[in-house]
Amino acid sequence: MSQQMDVGRPASTGLVEVLDRILDKGLFVGGDIKISLAEVELLTIRIRLIVCSLDKAREMGLDWWAYDRHLSPGRAADDDRKALDARVKYLERELAALSAPPRARVPKPRKPRRA
Repeated sequence: MSQQMDVGRPASTGLVEVLDRILDKGLFVGGDIKISLAEVELLTIRIRLIVCSLDKAREMGLDWWAYDRHLSPGRAADDDRKALDARVKYLERELAALSAPPRARVPKPRKPRRA
């Protein structure tokens, strides 16, 4: 017996449909791995995997990648640049205050002594 392939339809269409459905609806896989010795827990690994499109993730309130400095290096660079600019301005004000001539002190009026 030989198997016939459907020539009119590519075999990858089923995979594309499955991926389209997963990305549209989302897929969650979760699990825990615990390693114990003599009833003493040595290691726990929690694995959570969500597969979906970025649009679907945003709908669910998941947008952590937008704030992760390793995944959004442009945003991190902007934040770092703003922090450095603020620090430079602060240091410039401090330097200006230190290099400014001392202010003339106005003596405080003395209270008359009681005899």
